[in-house]
Amino acid sequence: MIKKILLWLLGLVFVLLILAGAFAAHEWNAKPFYVNNFFNRFALKMALSSPETLSSLHFLESMGINGHNADLDDASPQSTDEFFEFLASEKRVLQSYSDNSLSKDELMSKQIAMYLLDFAEDAEKYKYHNYPVNQLFGVQNGFPTFMEAQHQINDEEEAEFYIQRMTKLPRKFSQVLEGLRVRTAEGIIPPKFVINRVIEEMTNFSQQAVTENILYQSFDKKLSALEDLAPEDKQRLLNKAKEVIESEVYPAYVQLSQYFEGLGDKANNDDGFWKLPDGDNAYRLALKFFTTTDYTPDYIHNVGLAEVTRIQAEILAILESEGFDISAGFENAIELLAAEPRFYYADTDEGRQQILDDYQKIIDEIEVGMDSAFRIKAKAGVEVKRIPEFKEKTSPGAYYNGPAVDGSRPGIFYANLYDIKATPKYSMRTLAYHEAIPGHHFQIAVAQELEDMPLFRKFAPFTAYVEGWALYSERVAWELGFQSNPYDNIGRLQAELFRAVRLVVDTGIHAKRWTREEAIAYMKKNTGMAQTDVVSEVERYIVMPGQACAYKVGMMKILELRSKAKVSLGDRFDLRDFHDVVLKNGAVPLDILEVFIDEYIADKSL
Repeated sequence: MIKKILLWLLGLVFVLLILAGAFAAHEWNAKPFYVNNFFNRFALKMALSSPETLSSLHFLESMGINGHNADLDDASPQSTDEFFEFLASEKRVLQSYSDNSLSKDELMSKQIAMYLLDFAEDAEKYKYHNYPVNQLFGVQNGFPTFMEAQHQINDEEEAEFYIQRMTKLPRKFSQVLEGLRVRTAEGIIPPKFVINRVIEEMTNFSQQAVTENILYQSFDKKLSALEDLAPEDKQRLLNKAKEVIESEVYPAYVQLSQYFEGLGDKANNDDGFWKLPDGDNAYRLALKFFTTTDYTPDYIHNVGLAEVTRIQAEILAILESEGFDISAGFENAIELLAAEPRFYYADTDEGRQQILDDYQKIIDEIEVGMDSAFRIKAKAGVEVKRIPEFKEKTSPGAYYNGPAVDGSRPGIFYANLYDIKATPKYSMRTLAYHEAIPGHHFQIAVAQELEDMPLFRKFAPFTAYVEGWALYSERVAWELGFQSNPYDNIGRLQAELFRAVRLVVDTGIHAKRWTREEAIAYMKKNTGMAQTDVVSEVERYIVMPGQACAYKVGMMKILELRSKAKVSLGDRFDLRDFHDVVLKNGAVPLDILEVFIDEYIADKSL
């Protein structure tokens, strides 16, 4: 997990432009004279180790370098070992820079980098405590998603790269299998439901007619967009792709599926991290990484329970004012609300397209109405797309992919349209604000566009900050008047309730030994979410322990700091100033965010 996250963090291809000529030859392996050169060299080395990251950020191509687009990342256990050795070596170099020799900004960058490198050192002994093949973000669904969303085809050569990349899949899957065997030997085996899900997914994928497969259809669509490509060349390329999918891609999926089919009695129905070797400590470390706090599972669990009670009471008060019968309790009242046909779109292709169109209207509306709360604005655009149908059944309700740093691709807000009942109209504004503006897209794009900041800080993977900001953004949109309709406000409160329930469920599963079924029952009872969403969410927490706790913890900290600034500054408090401080430093651990806010308060108090 940490390798995947840090690659996303440090795969900053545009450093190649910024750093062109910046290093003397000896600085590539020796200690750079300037600490910012160290940070940038670190990012550059990470980027060069990941051809998939290079393709995603798509910047080398403008310099005529594109061979990485024909390759896939190394997924072998050996590469994992080399990764941790690299991080340990880089940590020693960073520690050699004396704090006294650094400017204030450089010192802060060092502290942030050390936070990540210290965590990596602690996490090394748990490097196999994950499930690289799972129903949410496994390699088996990540590959077609990557090829569809990230592999650009602008000419015939890049089309050939697409085909070559598919031929590398058997190698990557073999490397994954090698790592899976290591995990199995150590007793790190996914719960049975995960195994069943991925077997079903891979079987359906490999038995699909090639011309209906997303790899083929995406390739066909991208080729059709090439105006200079002759019809006979397009057909030749499609024929080659079809042959590779049949002869190499599909067999790789079959082999990977057969491994899981052969696990048999080695798997069980225990769901939490507690079942793994030293699982309790591994879970505490996951919580520390995702929340950037030392909160215990018990503390997080109890905070979640208290917040569930508070938010439910606010929702019930609104429902009662709108004429709903709340006498039978929260679950019944929410079911009455959810049963109202007026809150849903038609369960048709046209209805689903209308959802996407309306999401875009919501985003466009708030983008031009935020001046009272924000001075800074993102330059990159954002689009709304449907989650690819082959994976939406097991995907969350929505997710976001950031823009390419070269401007060649906008940010994308992916909406899950599998179950039409999972998208009530009163929840759409909140979801759009969370995933797009002023949430994920706004924050991530602003961070990417910051100047005079080490590149690793622009992409820092501090989930409590990133997800806390997105949840806080829902609250800000309400404060700005964009959810004035009482039902839209219920949608906002339900979203916050959802994140409070996550605190209870995540810790329940991984620390208190709840079963998957107990977690589903609690979440369904206390959120009123559609059953399909509840199931996919709980299954997400099982394969990604701790991450779900970051949202509410981060939001509460940002609100706490805002309240602190308001009380301290009184009439001198300006929400735009506060947001500038939060956004213009990139994502940071929550305790470092507090340092920034304390400095802002001190400066404004002079």
